[in-house]
Amino acid sequence: MFIDTAVITARAGKGGDGSVSFRREKYVPAGGPDGGDGGRGGHIYLRADNQLTTLSDYRYKAKYLAPDGGRGGSKQCTGRGGEDLVLRVPLGTLVYDDESGRLLADLSDSEPFLLCKGGRGGWGNKRFAGAQRQAPQFAKAGLEGEALRVRLEVKMIADVGLIGFPNAGKSTLLSAISAARPKIADYPFTTLAPHLGVVTVDDDTGFLCADIPGLIEGAASGAGLGHEFLRHIERCRLLLHIVDAASTEGRDPCADIDTIDAELAAHSIELAGREQLVVANKRDAVSDETVFERLREHVKPREIFAISAATREGVGDLVKACAEKLSKLPPVRVFEPDPVPLGPAVSEAVTDIMKEDGVWVVTGDWLIRLMRDVNFSDVESLAYFEQRLKANGVYDQLEALGVAEGDTVSLYGLEFEYVR
Repeated sequence: MFIDTAVITARAGKGGDGSVSFRREKYVPAGGPDGGDGGRGGHIYLRADNQLTTLSDYRYKAKYLAPDGGRGGSKQCTGRGGEDLVLRVPLGTLVYDDESGRLLADLSDSEPFLLCKGGRGGWGNKRFAGAQRQAPQFAKAGLEGEALRVRLEVKMIADVGLIGFPNAGKSTLLSAISAARPKIADYPFTTLAPHLGVVTVDDDTGFLCADIPGLIEGAASGAGLGHEFLRHIERCRLLLHIVDAASTEGRDPCADIDTIDAELAAHSIELAGREQLVVANKRDAVSDETVFERLREHVKPREIFAISAATREGVGDLVKACAEKLSKLPPVRVFEPDPVPLGPAVSEAVTDIMKEDGVWVVTGDWLIRLMRDVNFSDVESLAYFEQRLKANGVYDQLEALGVAEGDTVSLYGLEFEYVR
């Protein structure tokens, strides 16, 4: 099944906790702290793979977690780093932040994209040793890894896109100019997914061609199947507008061209202005040659090629014309990531304080992390805790809000009496 959009949740690994350890060696009295740092949590990367064409792997699994880092050990041993998780996606996948809609990356080459960064490992107690604190009984916990919900959207990378009504002969033409073998049958919507084919012009020249499922009137607003695949045309440098010159479906070829042009314009003004060659197909079934003159006048100033994809009449000249056009056109479009929105600088140590039922309640993300690091049964650890509260302005904020001596202050269940 062809799946070209998916929403996934990714969470990088948590950093390992630092270790509380002391040297215990024979004949080495008071060996001192030797607790090692925790290992880094695993990152999550996205990597484009040109062997993939669909996001079907993400249809039934939407959550991806990287391994956590290992805990630090004694003898200053650092914990094992979490293994990185690499998610493979098709070449040409766009990555959007699902919440804000911001474009994060265009995976149009093999360079891996760091989606979520693993958490930093916590410090071991060796890091906190000093002249004033010679035997710290505490260590830092590892930080949480980044988490993100993203929308993946494939926009195929191809030099040439074949567009037109169902049964115009797009799949037949692709099979005639490349080794691709799309399904070909005499009924509408035979092609249910885009197909890619490599077209070789000579030993040094070639291009990638995409057969886009048939468009119909109203495709840009959701009619038929073509609306699902209009995005795949956006990267194409050149469009081959295939039209049934023999009117085998009973439609007027000139009206067909106008309808498809209108759908391209409804989807994107930029797409409507993309370089086009008009291909009048099924020449072998045309009984009135004047149809080509009428088409030529109708599509001016675009070039028109009369071919038969079934018998391959005129196909060689069309391929050469495509190669010549491509040599003068800019490269395949790469979408630039949206800039990170600018906002007011936010301190990492943001603290919220409110008074509830006579108790001063102090909250903050940094405070949760700090309390995980502290050994509240150790005097030196408590002194470190008080030092961090003071450095992050908690006491100053309480004073400014009018805290009085003897008032109760609560920090996530830890309560103490305020003393000036």
